[in-house]
Amino acid sequence: MKLLDRYIMGQFFRNLGLVLGSLLAIYLLIDFFERVDNFLGAELGMGTAVHYLLLKIPLIFEQVMPAGLLLAGIITLGLLNRNQEMMALQAAGLSIRRIVRPLLLAAAGFTLLTLASSQWLLPPTFAETNRIWHEQVRQETPQGIERSGRVYYRGSEGIYSFARPTGDQTRLEEFSYAVWDRDFHLVRLLTAAVAVWDGRGWTLHEGQDKIAGPTRDQFNSEIFSEQEIVLPERPADFFIPPYALAERSLSALWRQARAAEDSPRRLTARLELHKKTSYIFLGLPLLLIGIPLLLALHRGRGRDLALAIPATAIMAFIAWGLWSIGQALAGAAYLPPAMAAWLIHLPTAGLGWYFIQREGK
Repeated sequence: MKLLDRYIMGQFFRNLGLVLGSLLAIYLLIDFFERVDNFLGAELGMGTAVHYLLLKIPLIFEQVMPAGLLLAGIITLGLLNRNQEMMALQAAGLSIRRIVRPLLLAAAGFTLLTLASSQWLLPPTFAETNRIWHEQVRQETPQGIERSGRVYYRGSEGIYSFARPTGDQTRLEEFSYAVWDRDFHLVRLLTAAVAVWDGRGWTLHEGQDKIAGPTRDQFNSEIFSEQEIVLPERPADFFIPPYALAERSLSALWRQARAAEDSPRRLTARLELHKKTSYIFLGLPLLLIGIPLLLALHRGRGRDLALAIPATAIMAFIAWGLWSIGQALAGAAYLPPAMAAWLIHLPTAGLGWYFIQREGK
């Protein structure tokens, strides 16, 4: 690595540490004052609150990294320009493309580091923060678990099982309800293709009701096409954490997204996978478009960073807003997940690289 590359990367690392540290401190302070009353109300104490906030640091870094890369790159180039080092480098025959190369390489390295954190570090810490917040603070103990696309719930009298719903929580497919006695002998097994909750009770379609007879091995079976059933639980009782999908690693989402069956579960995994990866990589196109914007502002307004930093922050906010709109459209099935996730990246990076090329001429 040449001396110039080490110098520019060193400046970038220092500025990135300053930016990320500032954003992290602001985030933690806001989160602390928003949630401290909840922790104290649950009689958990400040130790649990601090433990919760420390576990959120990997999530915070992932959320602020794209903006941090943009601001660190802009500050680094802005300081080079203000100290007239940029002018000296250009006078020595170095192009803008050559000067910004170490910045882009460093930003790519931190992007890959964030990707690794999302794969190995974030899932366990995010799961633990959710457990603390929902189970200890809000005391929402999950009664259901999910295994291989099915939800299992232990009710007051029996165990429910049904395919994981992706939309309407009052319509459960591949439904079953089993009741055992104290000696773990099956008393009743109720199965149906679809179970529908209408607000007052359950209606089962295309099912079978098996009830134990006088002896252990004898069952009375009734097949029905539609039948109203009285059960002690309702859909609101089947609490499955809505944040469970966000706790999964990138590799787990990849395996689920490439499942053989074409199911809503597979589509949800594809949405989450593209959402996570595209957001992590958002910092690179933002930096590519921010560099020529900085240089244009310096030519027109001088070497002051007071205008460059707010301008690039506004640009980052606009890009994030467009990216969020794309995610909403993908969630509503108006756009394919890949197109919605990466539509901002490609034109932004291409336009930024085009203007960087023009700056070198």
